[in-house]
Amino acid sequence: MNLRFATRLAAIALAALTVAGVRAQLPDPGMTVDRNRTALVITDPQNDFLSPEGVTWGLVGKSVEANGTVENIESLIKNAKKAGLPVFVSPHYYYPTDHGWKFGGAVETMMHAVNMFDRTGALTTKGFEGSGADWLELYKPYLEDGETVIANPHKVYGPETNDLVLQLRKRGVDKVILAGMSANLCVEAHLRELLEQGFEVAVVKDATAAAQAPGLDGYAAALANFRFLANATWTTEQAVTRIRGESAPSVGASDSDE
Repeated sequence: MNLRFATRLAAIALAALTVAGVRAQLPDPGMTVDRNRTALVITDPQNDFLSPEGVTWGLVGKSVEANGTVENIESLIKNAKKAGLPVFVSPHYYYPTDHGWKFGGAVETMMHAVNMFDRTGALTTKGFEGSGADWLELYKPYLEDGETVIANPHKVYGPETNDLVLQLRKRGVDKVILAGMSANLCVEAHLRELLEQGFEVAVVKDATAAAQAPGLDGYAAALANFRFLANATWTTEQAVTRIRGESAPSVGASDSDE
């Protein structure tokens, strides 16, 4: 065996060991909450996802109830408001003209078919109150306080088509605590785009939920990707502790490996 070949084999073995180590224990970067630079972002806190009367409850209801999603989102918003942390909402609306789209993915097609998040027009709120596109009633005192930043609607899953990033940048925010609906669609899409835009992102894993169908578990899929992608993956309790400025566990920045 010549020296060059032996050196190459050693490099390959070292790389294999390194990869094996990463597989066994992913890094846990964590995220500190600096109140001057951090915001809470909630995606789609709307009736069609979170109310038993919503059009997707048959798909997401069990996941929402299992996680305590409705109550956990409220806890995040309430504690962010108390701590002076800015709250942003990235909503999902469809106007009549959006039904003129010529193609769409699986869930897009379903959303249009069941009139999910439908509004009567871009420049009117006629019929909005109590509709599937409206906020869950529980959240209205927080979201309609004149301080919550409501971004333009996103149209598929991510914030690429709305002004969320602009609104965050204009307020000097570069750290995001992310929650809302639904886990493997809008939450994950927002996570990916915010990371690409240079934000640190911590996802609150029990302040979200997802569709579950035979052979398909959107929530389980999202949990795996949150762990691979996010700076931190927290429970609501962990997020609230950090929002309040209380001491957090000294080992690790998330509960990902617990």
